[in-house]
Amino acid sequence: MLDLDSDKSIYIQIAEMVENSILSGELGEGEQAPSTNEFARIYGINPATARKGLNLLVDENILFTRRGLGMFVCKGARERILQKRQKKFLSEVLPQIVKEASRLEISLSRLIEYMEECKEGEL
Repeated sequence: MLDLDSDKSIYIQIAEMVENSILSGELGEGEQAPSTNEFARIYGINPATARKGLNLLVDENILFTRRGLGMFVCKGARERILQKRQKKFLSEVLPQIVKEASRLEISLSRLIEYMEECKEGEL
């Protein structure tokens, strides 16, 4: 779902929505991605904005274009998305979590325990 009040650009949100659909298995290799017109109609945005988001994924070899037919999921797209997001998480998100945990005097062992509880759905 798009968050029109977010600081994140709409076209980035569109790209992330498609990536999330690929990661979840909702969109598989070779399957057609929603069109720019579909995004425009559903979310009330300019088709050019949706196109910009989808073209980001073309540039990253996540989607490819079939002239006159639309955009489709590339072979290996899911793995490329996983690698990209894992790299970002490990280099940007995790260091901030560890820093904040340290500031709050939460030990790394407790942080790991908590993460395991979250993963198991115990919280």
